[in-house]
Amino acid sequence: MQMNLIGLLTGLLFGLGLLLAGMASPSKVQGFLDLAGLWDPSLAFVMGGGIGVALIFFTAAKKRSTTVLTQEAMKLPTSNVIDRRLILGSMAFGIGWGIAGICPGPALVALGTGSMGAAIFVAAMLAGMFIFERLQRQ
Repeated sequence: MQMNLIGLLTGLLFGLGLLLAGMASPSKVQGFLDLAGLWDPSLAFVMGGGIGVALIFFTAAKKRSTTVLTQEAMKLPTSNVIDRRLILGSMAFGIGWGIAGICPGPALVALGTGSMGAAIFVAAMLAGMFIFERLQRQ
């Protein structure tokens, strides 16, 4: 029960941060990606701050064998292989982010605000995940 409450509070804090940073606003994201037009660099500072904080905690996590809260075994990525699947997946993610102006995390946050665009995006995302899973099984 306590872990569920911690997860809920952490998720709410993360969602609030995404909303305050403008990450759930497609026009803000597209303004950041519009390098040839009216470029809005503010999301670069948001990403830089996030990367900086994550770098500190990932560096500390590498030195631990268990998680802080639950004492479970630490499960960090170990692969550093850059293959075709990673490149194509990254390209698909980036193209989708550029077209829609939103990515999965902020889309779920925007869904909570009642955004119809977010609802359409999440439905398309779930359909894409379903299709991917079906193709993987074949």
